[in-house]
Amino acid sequence: MSDSPDPRSGVRRVPVGERPNKVSSGDFAVPPPAGSGAFGQFYDSLPNVLAADSLRAVARGVASAVARDREVVWMLGGHVVKTGLSVVLIDLMERGVVTHLAVNGATVIHDYETCRWGGTSEDVEAGLADGTFGMALETGRDMNLAIRRGRDEGLGLGAALAADLDARDDNAHPELSLILACHRLGVPLSVHVAIGADIIHQHPEADGGAIGETSYADFLALVKTLRGLDDGGAAINVGSAVILPEVFLKALTICRNRDAGAPRGFLTADFDMIRQYRPRVNVVERPTRTGGGKGYQITGHHEIMVPLLAWAITEELLR
Repeated sequence: MSDSPDPRSGVRRVPVGERPNKVSSGDFAVPPPAGSGAFGQFYDSLPNVLAADSLRAVARGVASAVARDREVVWMLGGHVVKTGLSVVLIDLMERGVVTHLAVNGATVIHDYETCRWGGTSEDVEAGLADGTFGMALETGRDMNLAIRRGRDEGLGLGAALAADLDARDDNAHPELSLILACHRLGVPLSVHVAIGADIIHQHPEADGGAIGETSYADFLALVKTLRGLDDGGAAINVGSAVILPEVFLKALTICRNRDAGAPRGFLTADFDMIRQYRPRVNVVERPTRTGGGKGYQITGHHEIMVPLLAWAITEELLR
């Protein structure tokens, strides 16, 4: 087996500009305007029961974390970007509501493609039929080369992609990029990758050592951030069913192992289209039951719930 040729040699790739996308830059959401009174009236009209009460509790908890200068960690799955929510999250970053962004590999792929070419999200089934799924030449080549450069320069994976995009002068929509917003605002971006789970791992430029080393550096960066959750911070998971809940639990364990059980007393929340086991137990329940905090799980489509949460947090910040 050791003498076998690289199974990626000779793969057929297609120019990213010739690939149909399901999502374009014109589909993206817009952030809430400052001091919008109409939303406040709607927000106050919600009943004081069940999910409406939970939404208010999360928004108030996050606003309190901001006011008390505690960490507010957001964990994202790729679907959050491909449903056009980047600008909403960038606006929250600018308001100081995101102090660390932890994402999976799919998230940065969608963000990178939107930034450079203005579209993302291919037709998986159509591409799988002829073997072209995930085979966009520029995406696979350029992201992997950026990761390899980052490894050589001692960067984490998030910082490596940020350096690549920041050095380019032909990005189609830099204003839509979470990667570049983190770079511009000094918000740590940690990318947590499962080898073989992302389309860029199919390409001949992929280097497992570089991917692993840069992603592990980001894991350690997340550990450092989580120490700041103690006594009033917040951790919000949006749309990651497995990777981020598992990473969060392990990073939290390192903190509590070294810091006599801290961080404690923080808020957690999970927002997703359906209720998943790992976000419920690893984000909402276990960390708060063992640490004196409070966890919430709110179910709904990202393209509705994330703007609603962002508007609610913005409203609470103004009160």
